Amino acid sequence: MELSGSQIVIEELKANGVEIAFGIPGGAIMPFYDELQRSKFPHILTRHEQGATHMADGYARVSGKVAAVVTTSGPGATNTITGLCNALMDSVPMIVITGQVATPAIGTDAFQEADTYGCTLPVTKHNWLVKDPRDLQNVVREAIRVATTGRPGPVVIDIPKDVQIATAEYNPQKVTKVAPSAEPIFQMPEPDAEAIDRLIEAIGHSEKPIIMAGAGILKAGASTELTEFARRTGIPVINTLLGLGGFPGTDPLFLGMPGMHGTAYANMALCDCDLLINLGGRFDDRVTGKVGSFATNAVIAHVDIDAAELGKRVRTHIPILANVRDVLLLLSVQVKKKERPAWIGQIESWKREYPLQYDWDGSIKPQYVIEQIQEISGGDGVYVSGVGQHQMWAAQFIRFNEPNSWVSSGGLGTMGFGLPAAIGAKVGRPDKDVWLIDGDGSFSMTLVELATAATYNIPVKVAILNNASLGMVRQWQELFFEKRYSHVHYPENPDFAKIAEGYHVRGIDIKDMDRVRTTLEEAAEIDGPVVMNFHVAREENVWPIVPAGMGNDEMQLGPETTGKIT
Repeated sequence: MELSGSQIVIEELKANGVEIAFGIPGGAIMPFYDELQRSKFPHILTRHEQGATHMADGYARVSGKVAAVVTTSGPGATNTITGLCNALMDSVPMIVITGQVATPAIGTDAFQEADTYGCTLPVTKHNWLVKDPRDLQNVVREAIRVATTGRPGPVVIDIPKDVQIATAEYNPQKVTKVAPSAEPIFQMPEPDAEAIDRLIEAIGHSEKPIIMAGAGILKAGASTELTEFARRTGIPVINTLLGLGGFPGTDPLFLGMPGMHGTAYANMALCDCDLLINLGGRFDDRVTGKVGSFATNAVIAHVDIDAAELGKRVRTHIPILANVRDVLLLLSVQVKKKERPAWIGQIESWKREYPLQYDWDGSIKPQYVIEQIQEISGGDGVYVSGVGQHQMWAAQFIRFNEPNSWVSSGGLGTMGFGLPAAIGAKVGRPDKDVWLIDGDGSFSMTLVELATAATYNIPVKVAILNNASLGMVRQWQELFFEKRYSHVHYPENPDFAKIAEGYHVRGIDIKDMDRVRTTLEEAAEIDGPVVMNFHVAREENVWPIVPAGMGNDEMQLGPETTGKIT
């Protein structure tokens, strides 16, 4: 049958499991939007294209499904770049469809023309500019395959306006041919038997082993296998920022997050371990600190599906290119249980001596708000954050017991990520309460998406930890720039509760510690979005901290501690 380019794209999206799109129409994408309306394809109209990408990102992280983002040419397409880069850094699948000026006008500096292909090439796993409607069926199928296989990531399909209108033969049963420019068909690598044997031998000899589990555990659906393996072998588990939820946060073997703002006992364990097993995590600079002093006593094993990550930053003694779930299944069969009472005892001693804690001074403490959210939700919600101090406190104080219950910007550290990502997460998991923990600086960057939450009555619960400043930058200026505070304070912050009301969203302003718990309980019962503006202590800092350029052994526990941890 003959279909327009727009119709072919929509049919292929549906055929390949894409159930929803986020976006904003414009001139160069109008034919596609006309077909979206006619086909009744589910779509959420956002207020900014960056917001649309973060919604698709949050949706994918909690649901395991791919959403489409649809934008027009020029600024519509370039506004997606931050969201694309964020998804690429965090390995999140996403398909972005951009309109382009008509084919004859490409390269003429036409109205709202931009080189979308060139602009998005560095921030996507792959992208296409399609100039022939006959190519669309294969390209859409290939784009979804590329986005979802191997190490996931975002893709872009740029479609000129005339190609959206032109017709071509469409056969739903057509056998897909790989588009010439696409990467090879992904083949799941088989774990190397010799490397597995070396790892099993290392586990058997180890007296102080540690597992560091990253987001690869979640993407492989291997949380159950990790939990069973750790409990059977008695090996303690550290989760990276994006790996939180991959292992139960209430389990006695859980050590929290490592690195710059990790728990003291996680960093101490990394410094002292004799075997480090990295399962599906990058050796990010925020995790390792100074590479030369990272886990210097340890044999390091690294299991990852991306060969580029093996040995990239940290010398790896046992590299294994494989799906972490496949490796865990092999290890569970072959590794024998070994008691290590001295090691477990040492870790328990560190936990008692160096717990996460904060001081009380009568002001609203951000950590306290987060603890109350955890209690009220019973740890059974989806928790989303923006980027800044509040993000680190959420990662520290929430105990994530379920996979895919934590949504945060890791590699790119994108302020403004929180609100749209929370909206997308609620769309992806309507059965879960979604709590957004945000800062006033991060929230301000995309608060316009309150209109989206209100329009579609998406009941996200927003807790702004408002310290009237760019808190993380302020903390660094306090600690490392002799309190020379340069452009980090917001003395004239708007009344976020009133702004929320202006968007037809319930807004609550909280300045009294006694109202924290009751406000959160009230918000949990409201059938709709809520914004809670908590005025928290401005000078509160995130502890522990590993200063930039230093090793985890040089962690500072608080204002009174400096120098190396022994």
